[in-house]
Amino acid sequence: MERFVVEGGAVLRGEVTISGAKNAVVAIIPATVLAKDRCVIENIPNISDVTVLFKILREMGATVRLLGKTTVEIDTTNIREPVVPHELAKYLRASYYFLGSLLGRCNRASVAMPGGCNFGVRPIDQHIKGFEALGAQVSIDYGMINAQAEELIGAHIYFDVVSVGATINVMLAAVKAKGVTILENVAKEPHIVDLANFLNSMGADIRGAGTDVIKIHGVDVLRGTTYSIIPDQIEAGTYMVAAAATGGDVLIKNVIPKHLEAITEKLSKAGAQVTEYDDSIRFTRTGPLEKVNIKTMPHPGFPTDMQPQIATMLCKANGTSIITEGVWDNRFKYVDELRRMGASIQVDGKVAVIEGVECLTGAPVRALDLRAGAAMLIAGLMAEGTTVIEDIHHIERGYEDLTGKLNHLGANIKKVTVPEEQVAKAL
Repeated sequence: MERFVVEGGAVLRGEVTISGAKNAVVAIIPATVLAKDRCVIENIPNISDVTVLFKILREMGATVRLLGKTTVEIDTTNIREPVVPHELAKYLRASYYFLGSLLGRCNRASVAMPGGCNFGVRPIDQHIKGFEALGAQVSIDYGMINAQAEELIGAHIYFDVVSVGATINVMLAAVKAKGVTILENVAKEPHIVDLANFLNSMGADIRGAGTDVIKIHGVDVLRGTTYSIIPDQIEAGTYMVAAAATGGDVLIKNVIPKHLEAITEKLSKAGAQVTEYDDSIRFTRTGPLEKVNIKTMPHPGFPTDMQPQIATMLCKANGTSIITEGVWDNRFKYVDELRRMGASIQVDGKVAVIEGVECLTGAPVRALDLRAGAAMLIAGLMAEGTTVIEDIHHIERGYEDLTGKLNHLGANIKKVTVPEEQVAKAL
């Protein structure tokens, strides 16, 4: 079993370069299925979710070839069966994007119920609603989601709730449907726009991504393309919070500052100084951390994927901060881990009340999901003493070399391997 050992008290200083967006790449890789051709994807992050998606493609008959550290060539010409088995789907939620892309390519798809982070029910009812509106029949049998259609026909679809997953999946299915598809009440996140731009570079006709309404004119054929993934706004936000939390001075490079506005605003209110450049942003903090109230919202609101990180920072802010989770039902599981380190947090449903404390103290904690794991690293940097983090595979799902980049900024984080028999004795 692998763990991270974090020595507290570091002040982060220097420069860090942001990798490609995890939430964009996990949609764009399944989208390559639609081309029946070769696609070259650049700025690919080196994360375990990407590795699993490559395994799924190879299992289906695609050829995946790395052309460099951040560039991959994917040839989906010879995909055999439109099936994603449980053994691979269980590792990540984004495996269900193959439903939309395979349905669009083959008019049928079978994908096991997805895995990924567990912080609340992730219903797929809006996905199914969209597929059925396009003419597919959908059933769930023995843990497999099965969709098939004689042909897909464009439709007018209104989503009952704003859903990133459903927006992406139905976009993927609709790009080759006959006629026009109109999607209303859609998600507007940057990775939705990035997926639309990727599909358009393949020959799709998608308009309105980033607004409340997306209009898709179906096309007969999509071709291969070369495309570069946008920078990861959540990775950038994580380093922004880490810089503010430690009283550091960090230049964060390869970002789109507009994508970070909601995070920047709250960190500024908390006492950070922000300087924006064309494709980079500098965060410093010399004064005390101040209380902030936050409610997570769909884009352009404050992102739910930044909630655990900023909550951790606010554990040492002056006064009382209130965080309201407006997206997921159960995203405060990590709070018990912060309490082990001396944090004063009370949770009532979707609301967390954080009373700032003078210091956090190192302790053994767990990374309960991807973003909570990043929060534990930030807590370890802020704390006095040593923090040991277990279940670090969650962190490696979505961050490229997070500990290496933090160490480059002055952190002291080691990855250690504990023999399984030693872990068993401890239990």
